[in-house]
Amino acid sequence: MYEAVHAYPDGEATVARHAATAARHGYDGIVVRSRDALDPAGGRGQGGSVPADADKSPVRDLDALREEYGIDVVDAVEVDADDPTSASGAVGNYRSDRTVVCVVGGDDALNRFAVEQARVDVLVRPTADGGDFNHVLAKAARDNGVHVEFDFGPALRATGGKRVRALADLRKLREIVSHYDAPYVVSANARSHLELRAPRELVAVGEAVGFDAEAIREGLRAWGDLVERNRERRSEAFIEPGVRRGKYEEDG
Repeated sequence: MYEAVHAYPDGEATVARHAATAARHGYDGIVVRSRDALDPAGGRGQGGSVPADADKSPVRDLDALREEYGIDVVDAVEVDADDPTSASGAVGNYRSDRTVVCVVGGDDALNRFAVEQARVDVLVRPTADGGDFNHVLAKAARDNGVHVEFDFGPALRATGGKRVRALADLRKLREIVSHYDAPYVVSANARSHLELRAPRELVAVGEAVGFDAEAIREGLRAWGDLVERNRERRSEAFIEPGVRRGKYEEDG
């Protein structure tokens, strides 16, 4: 199972701290959805202070992180745009460079854009800020293989009325996604290693909105499935699904 996190400078903890914490929680990997967290300079020089737990040296390469913490560390990007035109340009720029490409929803136009683009892997936070997700979008997500994120962050961290609304949004989203068999992922949407939650905790939240335990685990595994699929597609041997470049013996 994988979790998708925001690391410094978009989040409050370094990639290394996220990886160490996720490993203790029993995850097989993390998807680092922050745009600059894995850049050579670690995203520095863009304003703001370095968090207290940040390593002041440049971020190490992914292989070194994987070896040190014993889990997969995946390069991803989360496109947060004002409109579909801007989102389209950003997706085009990052598609060939990052293993996983996500688009932030919460706006009706962006939700529709994301689910209609096969080059988008995940529509994240589709109901944030009052965004709507309906049966038309669910069908498009299914047909284009775009995963819809169940963001458990507000349900885990909000209180009072905000938490009640977050749970209601998750219930509605679950009903639509389940009915139309759209692909999905599950995440706590952690911006700090302190916000990471073990799979069993996410299962407990999921059961509160009508999921069974295995459905939540499937949503966590789906991140890893996307990673495996996209790494294969980015390999030199890949031509198209079911077709790979290689040497084959001739009959006779």
